[in-house]
This record gives sequence, C-alpha cells and structure tokens, in this order.
Amino acid sequence: MHRRYFLSFLLIFSLCLLLINCSSKDPKKSDTSSKPHLHTVDLAFDSLPPEVAAAYTSAIKEFYNKNFERNFNGAILVAKNGQILFERYKGISNFKTKDSINAHTPFHLASISKTFTGMAVLRLWEEGKLFLDDTLQKYFPQFPYQNITIRMLLSHRSGLPNYLYFMDSLFDKHKEMTNQDVLNAMIQHHPRMNSLPNTHFEYCNTNFMLLALIVEKITGKYFPDYMKQNVFTPLGMNDTYIFSIRDTANYIPTYSVSRPFPMDQYDCTYGDKNVYSTVRDLFAYDKALYQHTFLKKATLDMAFKPTSFEHRSMHNYGLAWRLFISNSDTVVYHNGKWHGTNTSFIRLVQDTATIIVLGNKENPMIYHAKDMEGIFTGKSEMDKLDE
Repeated sequence: MHRRYFLSFLLIFSLCLLLINCSSKDPKKSDTSSKPHLHTVDLAFDSLPPEVAAAYTSAIKEFYNKNFERNFNGAILVAKNGQILFERYKGISNFKTKDSINAHTPFHLASISKTFTGMAVLRLWEEGKLFLDDTLQKYFPQFPYQNITIRMLLSHRSGLPNYLYFMDSLFDKHKEMTNQDVLNAMIQHHPRMNSLPNTHFEYCNTNFMLLALIVEKITGKYFPDYMKQNVFTPLGMNDTYIFSIRDTANYIPTYSVSRPFPMDQYDCTYGDKNVYSTVRDLFAYDKALYQHTFLKKATLDMAFKPTSFEHRSMHNYGLAWRLFISNSDTVVYHNGKWHGTNTSFIRLVQDTATIIVLGNKENPMIYHAKDMEGIFTGKSEMDKLDE
C-alpha cells in the first residue's frame, strides 16, 4: 500500500512540475516577444592599412584646421569602414556654466531627427504592424485631409501645410505645444493644403510630427520612451534621447554667438526634430545602417531610393533621407537647423565613409562638411547639400 501511495504522489508531483513549466512558457505571461532585437550583422568592414588611415586623417585634419578651427563650437567625427579617422570636440556646451563640450555632450540634431522617426516607422513596417500605403484616417479617423499615406509623409509628398507656420495663429505663444495640440488644431481648423497629395516634393515638418503620433498609436507608448527602449538603447546610443514637454526644466539652449535662444512654443514637438545625440552615438547608428542590424538591407535600399522626379536634378529625397545622386559617390544624408543648431550627417555609401558635424552655436560653415567628400572619392563636387 505504501508503495502505491508513493507512486501516486510521484505522478501528481511530476504533473505539477509539467504544468508549472508549461505556464512559464505561456507567451501571454512572457514579454520576450516584445523586447527589441537586432538583425544579424551582414557586412564586415575591411580594415584600413595604417598608412592609408594616417593619410586620410592628415587630410581631414588639414580640412578641419582650414575651415572649422577658428569659429567652431561643437563636435566632429569622420570615419571610414567603421573606423574613426578624426574626432574633435571644441568649445562650450553651456555658456552660463562654462561647461566644455566632450564626447558625452548631446546636441540638438534638428532635422537629422527625421531619420530616426523614419527608421522607426520602417521597423514597424518590417514587423507587419503598419502598411506604408495606410491612409492617415486609419490612425486619426477625424483627420480632415484625404488620400494621404504614411509613404507620402516619409517622402515629403503629402501636400500638408507646415505646422511651424500655421500654428502661429492657432496656438497660445506663451505655452509649449505638443504633437497632439497640432493634430487637434488641424482637425478643428483645417488649415489649407499646400498642394494635392503626391503631386510633388515639398519639405514639411508636419509630416514627421504626424509619423511620431502614428508610432504612439501603434505601440501604445510615448514616442520618446519607445525610441529610447527600441532604437537608442539597442543600438548602444546611451547619450541619446528625445526632448519633450516633460523635460522643459532641463532645456539646453543653443546660441547665436553667446546669446542663448530661449525655449519657444515649438520646442516640445518631436518626430521632425528634438533628438539630442552625440557624434559617437550617431557613429553607432551609422554602423547599424551599413551592417543592417536595425533594418534589413532590402528595407534600406527602399529608403535610399529617390521618390521625386518632377525636376531633373542630382538632389532627391527617399524615405526620411535626403539623397545626392552622383557618379563618384551617392550621398545619403540629412542636415539640420533649429535656433542656433547646425548639424550635418553625411554618408558616402560607395566609400563606406561618414562625416558627422554637430554645432550648438550658429555656424553655416558646418554645411560645407560635404567638401570633405573629395578626400575619399578623389573628386570634388561643389554642389551644396540641402539644409
């Protein structure tokens, strides 16, 4: 009898262990499926011979000393084949505290921020959570403008008016506005379209402000939090964040000479701007793009394909990226300008070279960073990249 009871006990105990084990694997009780992941690296950078790297560095340093050294207040990093060739930090991050700029000093990226918004949207597309030809009514049923798709927002072909202009008359200038405030104003007041959808390219901040709201709708997360958890942290961008209305007490001004630009009503909207980052973090982002760890190669090939052909030009726009189509080296890039910020993020794709320049004191010379292209291509094309 005792042996029979003992066998029964073992059977019941084993069943309990099995149930506990199965329960721990229940996807409803596990959050692993929602954790961010990166794709496998599919490109190995070729190492530069020391003498070649030294020659590049010497040429870049000569360019920097001639064009940037005197008035530069910011950070610069130039790399090729995943290898940093030149890195320099110069000036003051805060003219009140006199803190010096260093490798961990975050700069307002201005419109370079659009590339992050765009890449996050394309990641959600890869995951099957949205379709690029979804119209905006799917996410905002009361949106008054018809036949505008996510793809048109990404490529600046929506025809929507720029909120940086129409909100001047629709919002209290003494308050900080949010993305939702802009959407509400568009629904209520229906500011006039600039053009019919998908008729031509017209750069417009409203497009990427709305894309950030779409990310929030799909993920159920506050856009700055989603980007930190699913983009910046996985890519090792530990000094990168998005400024929003909850951060107003920690506003970091930019400067015209030594005069700070005060925070205004447009400084808390995001998606089109408000990513703060460093040259090293952007270098990590750049490597992830080359090695296709955040987005697949086919996705980036689509993003880097021109979308506008109304005017014959070497200049074009893909999905969240500006393009300069050249025989010597196609440039995938984005520049930025906001208050005293001037920024340039230039990727010479055939040469796997990258030029990153960030400044927090007005300096249009930063947009001449493209002139370093000749160091890598052997050719100097003086076409100015679009700001």
